[in-house]
Amino acid sequence: MTQIVLASTSPWRRELLEKLEIPFTTAAPQVDETPLAGEDARQLVMRLAQAKAQALSKEYPNHLIIGSDQVCVLDAKIVGKPHTEEKAVEQLMIARDSIVTFYTGLALYNSAAGNLQVICEPFDVHFRQLSEQEICNYVLKEQPLHCAGSFKCEGLGITLFDRLSGKDPNTLVGLPLISLCEMLRNEGCNPLLM
Repeated sequence: MTQIVLASTSPWRRELLEKLEIPFTTAAPQVDETPLAGEDARQLVMRLAQAKAQALSKEYPNHLIIGSDQVCVLDAKIVGKPHTEEKAVEQLMIARDSIVTFYTGLALYNSAAGNLQVICEPFDVHFRQLSEQEICNYVLKEQPLHCAGSFKCEGLGITLFDRLSGKDPNTLVGLPLISLCEMLRNEGCNPLLM
């Protein structure tokens, strides 16, 4: 049986991968996530997803290793995690009545064969017009201080949006499962036949 490793310590990515009901282990890749000069959001997430998957190849030499990375882009700028309530409110004030794009890099590395698949999957979040009071109440209630873009779409954050658009809603949480299943099948690992 093919052994799968998720190169991440993210509880959200682990939960998403558990949806596929396939056995896997998790491991923390040691990767410097500093953007390179002139690197755009797509290039950054694809490079980091690949680096994370390949970083574990020596420890897991006969495995399919999944790497993923995500950034949030607003007004052509990468938006990080707010870490404070004030910064979360500020980010959401800028995002209201705008489109925020999440770029998720996904890599699958077959460490035995040396095969590598890498993609970048975008997902757009269309914010509705929000009052400052709505934003402040949202931040106070949900405390999205460790979420890029200052919201949790899987929780109360859904109240902030007009609509969501993209190939796979799982992408917004950090792991595009539809594309991952295709990559796994390309390596002879069909989740429905395991």
